[in-house]
Amino acid sequence: MSKGAFDMRHTLHMTYLKKQLKNGVRVMLVPLKENQTVTVMVLAETGSEYESKENSGISHFLEHLCFKGTVRRPSSKIINYELDALGSQSNAFTSSEYTGFYAKAHAKHVFKMIDIVSDIYLHSTFPEEELQKEKGVVIEEINMYEDQPQQKVWEVLSAAMFDGQSTGRTILGTKETVSSFTREDVLKYHKAHYVPEASLVVISGKFDVDEVMKDLNEKFIFDEFYPKEKKISITSEQEEATVVLHEKKSDQTHLVFGFRSFDTYNKINTVIGLLSTILGGGMSSRLFNKMREELGICYYIRSGNSTSTDHGEFCISAGVSNVRLEEAVKGIVEEIKKIVENPVDEAELRKAKDYRIGNLYLGLESSDDFSDFYGGQEINHKEILTPDEIAKRIEAVTADEIQNIAKEIFISHKTTLALVGPATDTEKLRNLLKW
Repeated sequence: MSKGAFDMRHTLHMTYLKKQLKNGVRVMLVPLKENQTVTVMVLAETGSEYESKENSGISHFLEHLCFKGTVRRPSSKIINYELDALGSQSNAFTSSEYTGFYAKAHAKHVFKMIDIVSDIYLHSTFPEEELQKEKGVVIEEINMYEDQPQQKVWEVLSAAMFDGQSTGRTILGTKETVSSFTREDVLKYHKAHYVPEASLVVISGKFDVDEVMKDLNEKFIFDEFYPKEKKISITSEQEEATVVLHEKKSDQTHLVFGFRSFDTYNKINTVIGLLSTILGGGMSSRLFNKMREELGICYYIRSGNSTSTDHGEFCISAGVSNVRLEEAVKGIVEEIKKIVENPVDEAELRKAKDYRIGNLYLGLESSDDFSDFYGGQEINHKEILTPDEIAKRIEAVTADEIQNIAKEIFISHKTTLALVGPATDTEKLRNLLKW
């Protein structure tokens, strides 16, 4: 294949179309002419950050119940049979700010997938018997994560950083809140949040744009809807370093350093992404070399930055031997201090850019990847960037920008350290959080 032919094909994979249905539902179409699959995804602009303390977990619980029956498909067996008959992959998910439902199959099944996914999204009946059974399923899911220290530590961190706020609570809710949900609670929440202005349909793969738009206008019809309920804004303040421990008998202590960063709309997130890569992205990162290769102190060590519409968190996580916990904290603090005090050299910056750009494109190899990529941007009303545009922003980042943002994020007295493991001297650890 000639270089010119490759460039044209590559460009086709970057195309997207933003449209709107007659009722106001947003639509993103990503035609992939050489891909033989199609992904149909519907996102609702609601999640755990839209919940009160009393109904914590209801977004996730509702997501489970949407597969339990509709008016036309009165049981989960019928829904699952139809999806399996397409040879499809299907699932749903709940995050802090949006909930998603999707199916992926051969391109010839695009209209059948639209029919099924729209039916689940709009016309679920939430049968009482299924609702009661699903409470047990979700409670066991809560128990499962309680038994996984590597997961539990993130709950401990969120609760410490955002005490009393929705983002400080878990997406799953608690056993008490889940047990309390009634069918009326679920119907009320569905009516309040699954409305046209908060709904987004994303279709990626091989399909005819005009035919798909015609079908979407016929299928995505809301019987009734109300104004979208808004979420309560998250406040993000901290006056002193905090260490919080969830005691659990284990051979390891799992830990997460948490720092306040910026919301999802801030362009500085491109710089923060490179900062994260340099510190804890991949097996040549500073933290991996320090903690695993030099000290042999852990199996995993990584960093990452997560963003929401009104806040962000930069985190460093690891699992270490209980007897080496203090040494691990000192090692991480040392690497934070280095990146705050000294600019990244040209070679390391070049490697980090290549790593992020390479992983960006590696993450876009199938139709569902593109639905996630564009849908995740549009559901939060972000500026839509193609992969090529993101790559250009990464290339433009300088070493000075990375050092400056490191100074802004890594403020020692605004550090939160969450731990899950045996009893330890948290005050001694807190005194180590200084640079």
